[in-house]
Amino acid sequence: MPDVPSALRAYAQAFEAALPRFLPRGEDPVSCAMRYGMENGGKRVRPALVMAFCELFGGNADDALPFAAATEMVHGYSLIHDDLPCMDNDDFRRGKPSCHKQFGEATALLAGDALLTEAFACIAGSEFSPGETCEATLYLSQAAGVRGMIAGQQLDLAFENKAVSLGDLIFMNRKKTGALLLAACRLGCLAAGIHNHDSRWHAADDYAGHLGLLFQLTDDLLDADEEPGKATWASLLGLEGARTEAQALAQKARDAIAPYAGPGHFLYELPGWLVIREQ
Repeated sequence: MPDVPSALRAYAQAFEAALPRFLPRGEDPVSCAMRYGMENGGKRVRPALVMAFCELFGGNADDALPFAAATEMVHGYSLIHDDLPCMDNDDFRRGKPSCHKQFGEATALLAGDALLTEAFACIAGSEFSPGETCEATLYLSQAAGVRGMIAGQQLDLAFENKAVSLGDLIFMNRKKTGALLLAACRLGCLAAGIHNHDSRWHAADDYAGHLGLLFQLTDDLLDADEEPGKATWASLLGLEGARTEAQALAQKARDAIAPYAGPGHFLYELPGWLVIREQ
């Protein structure tokens, strides 16, 4: 398999080099907390998807950076809020104190709110056409709101310590994790001038649908011993059943994108790497 981690690092490095221009520079507590939340970066899968789809369909990845920043800001805000005591009550995020432990609950709450707001400022301030910025705003707001990520998070809370069906789990995962990954793929297409009447757009949507489920499934496998009471693929299917389903989802994602990005391309190889990743 081609080196997916190296490709991810390259996208992450390009994104992180540009990130400061999208973040506030002030030294007030909220601005500091916003930067703290965004600079503890992770793999930057969502910006990588924006940039990779833009490149795949003939665009320049640098031009897609405002859309990549917007998508990652929504993700960053969600993590800050997820860690709060009223939600998952996590004291650490990626080995560092979570935002509310570092800055206090009120400041962390405001920092998350501000990142969500700044995400749409990134889109509005980009050099894309008014129509493209309007479309990008629509797709990202759908992904972030009550038809997407918020709905999924609410279902995740509601499903705790309850028996749920596989259909319920899939629906929750499509909202909680899949919606923002779908938005990332769509914004990458938009950055390349591809719109929803194009077969390439539909291939990206199909790919993103399978990738979103796969992403959450592999997260569940990595955290199988750490989430008692949570509805997960491992708890419903067992470890072996979940691994089998992961392989099937990876193949569906590859099949969806293969007409445009075949073996060796980052987007084709990413699903297989997700199956075998260890963190």
